Amino acid sequence: MKKFLSLLLAGVMTLSLAACGGGSSDAQKYIIATDTAFPPFEFTDASGDFVGIDVDIVNAIAEDQGFEVEFQPLGFDAALLAVQSGQADGVIAGMSITEKRKETFDFSDSYYTADVTMAVAKGSDIKSYEDLNGKTVAVKTGTNGADYAKSIADQYGFSVVEFKDSPTMYQDVIAGNTVACFEDYPVMAYNVQQGAEMEIPEGMTAAGSDYGFAVKKGENAELLAAFQAGLANIKDNGKYQEIVDSYTK
Repeated sequence: MKKFLSLLLAGVMTLSLAACGGGSSDAQKYIIATDTAFPPFEFTDASGDFVGIDVDIVNAIAEDQGFEVEFQPLGFDAALLAVQSGQADGVIAGMSITEKRKETFDFSDSYYTADVTMAVAKGSDIKSYEDLNGKTVAVKTGTNGADYAKSIADQYGFSVVEFKDSPTMYQDVIAGNTVACFEDYPVMAYNVQQGAEMEIPEGMTAAGSDYGFAVKKGENAELLAAFQAGLANIKDNGKYQEIVDSYTK
């Protein structure tokens, strides 16, 4: 009987704690799809942690707005498909806001503006767009860099080959299979800083585009509103700039 009463009391105490907020959190949890390797925006660091500007911004906004977040690093194309199919609630992956994408996604205001640059292997004799004539350059599928390269390909007489991720694209250039690649400047500059055997020829930076957080068109309006409000707050309190500076300075 004493054992039974002890168990009963323990059960009552557990229920009481849960009722008072001592149990599991009732905060809304969102699944956010993202790229696998697009440093400094999202990548796995030496400690095995998934980090980056995009990751830290979403985490800061989640804390500010009181929701929980689960990241799914799927790759750029797969991340977009996950949102479109309802497998993820939102996507942040250094994604440029374009009129074409607005047909499928609802975007936040821009949270980052990135120029586009051309990079070549260290010691390359490619110094300008004119030097690309008759050669092949690498791009990452679906990126602003890919769009820019394709827009000038006919003018400068080069062909384009596409890759699904940035590291594979860089390695193709370093190996000499392609003579150059087009990438968002902060991404390329970060990789060069981290030791990639590549360089950015002088003057090879062009106006880029705005990055946006996105949800499936017509859905998850509350998540988009929370991102907007949180972004404004972390910009006002200095957290946003602190995050960006930690990866770019």
